[in-house]
Amino acid sequence: MTMTDAPTGTDLLVSTEWLASQLGRIEAGEMVLVDAGEAVAYRRAHIPGAVGVPHPYLKAAGSPLVMPAEEFEALARSWGVSDDTPVVICDDNASLHAARVWWVFRRYGHRNVRVVDGGFNAWLDEGRALTSQAPRPAPGSFAARDAASCVVLADDLKREVESGSAGAIWDTRSPEEWTERTSSRRNKRAGHVPGAQHLEWRELMQGPPARRFRPLEEVRSMLEARGIDPAAQTVTYCQGGIRAAFAAFVLALLGNDSARVYDGSMAEWANREDTPLAPAEV
Repeated sequence: MTMTDAPTGTDLLVSTEWLASQLGRIEAGEMVLVDAGEAVAYRRAHIPGAVGVPHPYLKAAGSPLVMPAEEFEALARSWGVSDDTPVVICDDNASLHAARVWWVFRRYGHRNVRVVDGGFNAWLDEGRALTSQAPRPAPGSFAARDAASCVVLADDLKREVESGSAGAIWDTRSPEEWTERTSSRRNKRAGHVPGAQHLEWRELMQGPPARRFRPLEEVRSMLEARGIDPAAQTVTYCQGGIRAAFAAFVLALLGNDSARVYDGSMAEWANREDTPLAPAEV
């Protein structure tokens, strides 16, 4: 596997064994490893050479949407990222947060980014090296570029849904959120985006300790069984855009690079008065 070209498909996912073989490059500043876990966990222990995130959601202050380009650009530069720097991301939450950070990189034009399958949990279970020392990388020169095709905004999705042109829509929330049986997440209104198909993101992961992805052909079959075409242009959403980004990563693993994340998700959609909602399903 080379690290010179933007990865696609299964190249997006790397093993802990592969990561261990790259620690020298990370230490030399030739590659950046991002720990997308919570800051308190990062301070306690992380993989040698990994930089930490201020918060894995990378949201703008007081907004349901991703931080603006200039803010992410400054953050990525502080990690030592330049336009040609390979980036690898891990977390301790079944790749959910890693996929979010992967998507934010993609949102702002940096595509040479991979996720570690099993992440920190697999690394820890395998007894590999840990540290509490944060690196001090030389600043990078990454220039954020708007990749608008990665995202869909509320008004655009509303127009597409109402005109019947939205295409495939994947709701990645929990069954409790989908049915509103026990979890409304304090939204003003209940339901789902009309036309959405439901498959919770967790179902695509194997159990502990590592929480690796299921075999990709199994993932493909699971999506198809829920009425989600893995090859279709798809809008993904959840409550706050994090699980939606994970779904975009899953589709990319399956070779579908056209997913659009609705970053505002139900935190925005279900709290407006003008967006259409289909009734919650039991």
